[in-house]
Amino acid sequence: MDPRTSAQDVMRCELCETAVVHMHCDTCLVNLCKACVGEHFSADLSKPHKIVDFKDRKSTLLYPGCKFHDKERCKMYCNQCDIPVCHKCIASDQHLGHKVSEILKVVDEKKNKLIKEQTELNETIYPTYQDIASEVQNRMSQFEKEYGDLSTAITKHGEEWHKEIDKLVKKLKAEVDAIKNTQLQTLQKHLDEINKTKSDIKDEIDSMETAIDTNDMSKLFSIISNVHTYRDLPDKIIPSLPKFIPGKIQEVSKMFGALSSSSLTSDKHGYSMKTTQKSPEAGSSPPVKQLLDEAETVTTIDTGYGNLYNVACLSDEEIWTSGYDRTMRLYSINQGSLLKSIKTKSGNCPSNIIVTKSEHLVYTDNSDRTVNIVKNEKIEEVIRLQNWKPKGVCSTSSGDLLVIMDTDDYKQSKVVCYSGSTEKQTIQFDDKGKPLYSPSFYILRYITENRNLDICVSDERANAVVVVNQAGKLRFRYTGHTPAPKNKLFYPQGITKDSQSHILTADYNNECVNIIDQDGQFLRYINCGLRYPWGLCIDTNDNLFVAQERNKQVKKIKYLW
Repeated sequence: MDPRTSAQDVMRCELCETAVVHMHCDTCLVNLCKACVGEHFSADLSKPHKIVDFKDRKSTLLYPGCKFHDKERCKMYCNQCDIPVCHKCIASDQHLGHKVSEILKVVDEKKNKLIKEQTELNETIYPTYQDIASEVQNRMSQFEKEYGDLSTAITKHGEEWHKEIDKLVKKLKAEVDAIKNTQLQTLQKHLDEINKTKSDIKDEIDSMETAIDTNDMSKLFSIISNVHTYRDLPDKIIPSLPKFIPGKIQEVSKMFGALSSSSLTSDKHGYSMKTTQKSPEAGSSPPVKQLLDEAETVTTIDTGYGNLYNVACLSDEEIWTSGYDRTMRLYSINQGSLLKSIKTKSGNCPSNIIVTKSEHLVYTDNSDRTVNIVKNEKIEEVIRLQNWKPKGVCSTSSGDLLVIMDTDDYKQSKVVCYSGSTEKQTIQFDDKGKPLYSPSFYILRYITENRNLDICVSDERANAVVVVNQAGKLRFRYTGHTPAPKNKLFYPQGITKDSQSHILTADYNNECVNIIDQDGQFLRYINCGLRYPWGLCIDTNDNLFVAQERNKQVKKIKYLW
């Protein structure tokens, strides 16, 4: 056992290896007895040896040795070269003009960084991997059960097939016996007739023989020959046996059934970090804001639409709008004046509009099946779909686009994540294979990504807000709160989120905005005299903008303080 590391043995001096340790050199990290301290000093006079009691060891930081100057210690740090340096290094031309810091400051920064990373590992990453391991283990256990059920189903189906085959075999054999009995009876009757004819012929032969041998002419003339009758032979009965025509055994597998294809795929969005991890959008935790007891209307902007549907913040001073015509209009919030107009490329009404982080306007064209971006007032097609119609769109924290779309026949609906024009992820069904979203007959649908990366869709046909996590797993459905302001059925339209991860949804029927938290709990209604609210957006100061369909106005509302 090593006396220097064992807790059960007495620590021995590392020079004499016999005496008990009492002292420690913090410079050289050597354990010493009192008698060997002098010898240790004299062994290397170039070092500033710091001798302390053994119990106080490691109280002095050991500066790193310089790689370029022997026996020198580095007490400074070159930020440009990212290496520790000694005083000779600093004096040399190699680091001339470089920014140099005290190494202790750099050490503190590195320690603080390590502490933060250690905290993240302990509190977020490691627990997440524990959850993932538990999830995989549970999935494996579930697979065992599900594959067992699959095998049992195949066995049961096989047993049913065996029963049916046994019944079929029995039926065919019974048919064979019936045909055989019928044909044997016919042949037996035919044989009986032939045997009777044989007997009659034999009798006639005997009679002729007697007549030929007799001298009594009366007996001779009494014989009437029937030989002409016997010359006409009976019909030959030829039975035809049925043939068994077996089905092709190779086709049994098709008739019996087959397994659908299976796969193991890798989804880089499949797992998500615990919620203690900040989303890319968050960067740092936003300041906590409270809901006002009563929301306040700050200003109202009149627009020139027949029907107003969408609003999107370009900045805290400007908003884009769209409605029931081909023109998208940019308004000054403070002045209420029209600043710019852009017409859609196809001449169709835009289904939805958003503004990206790079301040580019994006719109969906339901009729043209395209998603388009406006750069320098020029429209570029980003996505073109086949057999699907794009409805709502939002920009994610990572810069991707989420699009909610329906099939041409309005029978299916899904959310697709695009990086540029490349499809990254499709979200359509829950864990039981049931559709997450109801297809809509309208060209308008709304979607947003919350700060925790949840994907929120207003599903007006299902009268619900559907929220899934980043991996596409259903988290909850919000179906409104009772009592509602007008006691009508919840009819969600525009949807957005704020800095507090609240989800805000326009309820068209009840002429209000619902505020729920990121877990689907109802918090508050916003009324503010809204008239048929439709599209929503939030600016950087958490002001809410509501597009009112019928009165063609956008309201700016303050609801947080």
